[in-house]
Amino acid sequence: MNTVSRPVNRHDAYHAHIYFDQKTRDQAWELRQLVAEQFQLNVGRFHEKTVGPHPHWSCQVVFGTRDFEQFIPWLDAHRHGLTILVHGVTGDDLRDHTENAYWLGEPAELNLSQFL
Repeated sequence: MNTVSRPVNRHDAYHAHIYFDQKTRDQAWELRQLVAEQFQLNVGRFHEKTVGPHPHWSCQVVFGTRDFEQFIPWLDAHRHGLTILVHGVTGDDLRDHTENAYWLGEPAELNLSQFL
């Protein structure tokens, strides 16, 4: 898992997973709303439970290479302590959540068993 490097724009498509918990729920909701308003990106459901490989509650943002250079620095500046997983979407889920994964904030250990 790439826990040191900043996100790099080298894929056509990306997901950003905003992680939160009960304590940071409202903060994450506000960030979700800002993303939708300022970038008009596809913002997914607000999961107040763990979903897929994600060890925390999360909300997914779908974006592409065209939005990357503006969105990632903005997202990092507006996350205010929230952890965000950013990964490429290539069709290889295991690789996308390991080799193609970057973190804004503290890395979290993903449950990769479903990809094995």
